Amino acid sequence: MQLRIPGPTPLPDEILKALSNQMISHRGPQFTEIVRRVTENLRDIFQTKGDIFILTCSGTGGMEAAIVNTLSPGDKVLSVANGAFGDRFADIAETFGAELERLRFEWGTAVDPQEVRKTLSKDAGIKAVLVTHNETSTGLTNDLEAISAVVREYDKLLIVDAISSLGAINLPVDRWGCDVVVTGSQKAWMSPPGLAMVSVSERAWKAHAKAKMPRFYWDFAKAKKSLDKLQTPFTPAVSMFYALDAALELFQREGLQNIFARHARIAAKTRDEVKSLGLSLFADERYASNAITAIKATKGLDSKQLLKILREEYDTVLAGGQQRLDGQILRVGHLGYGHEQDIDAVVDDSK
Repeated sequence: MQLRIPGPTPLPDEILKALSNQMISHRGPQFTEIVRRVTENLRDIFQTKGDIFILTCSGTGGMEAAIVNTLSPGDKVLSVANGAFGDRFADIAETFGAELERLRFEWGTAVDPQEVRKTLSKDAGIKAVLVTHNETSTGLTNDLEAISAVVREYDKLLIVDAISSLGAINLPVDRWGCDVVVTGSQKAWMSPPGLAMVSVSERAWKAHAKAKMPRFYWDFAKAKKSLDKLQTPFTPAVSMFYALDAALELFQREGLQNIFARHARIAAKTRDEVKSLGLSLFADERYASNAITAIKATKGLDSKQLLKILREEYDTVLAGGQQRLDGQILRVGHLGYGHEQDIDAVVDDSK
């Protein structure tokens, strides 16, 4: 089967093999060695010297953890959103009692850092800014480097959803001054769903000391105390750690810059092939994602029928649109384990 959705992504043979390993004690020396190795390798890919925690949950669980560990009910938060997942991040913060200022951009267009600056300049009471780096729902990557520079200028916490970007698109966490960054195992990491990986800066720890939102399972303090013993505070998804450990070995073999270059190359090929079919990209091509390509369902194209035909007759699975984009776009995932020939196969099946 050709699985070309934004996640879960296909698994290399090495990861499938790792998943077949027998269970071990999650409090024993074998598992502590895995925790040590995986945490160190993740720190290299996050490009941070800060803390890294691995949570047993989906990416959305990591987003919730980022919110509840840094904020208190009533805190003013600027949500910068241009798609479904940016809106989700805001909804999580609002659910826990944050006071939301929503800065919205049209889906398919990039966040304008100058608009972020304008909003922050008008309200000194804003404590944190929420940003989605790669908006999976629209196939667009925001200019996080420029956004982070503005947020730093106004000395606000920067909390980043990098669930579908980290590991595929360059995101130097420390250099860009990101305070909490979240990613998920089923995206570029070539692993099954089940783990969220989170980086936490010193500024975020200072915010954590004052944060009053309720938390128990998600408490970073518990995670840090356990990590000092190379453990997790609660029972982890042991098999998912096996998979992530094996995936990070593949990352080391390929090299981080080579991984970014491969994603850029495959994404460019995908966009070229889409246009060669007479179709149009949904996102502003200047910000088109190297992790996923969104295609407009124009010229009478019935996107739902095409997805059905590809799935049932060609064993090729693509994604449709979400929420207001349901039936309006197709999405081709090319993050994680993928090569040019995979895109060739998708295009051939679509013709």
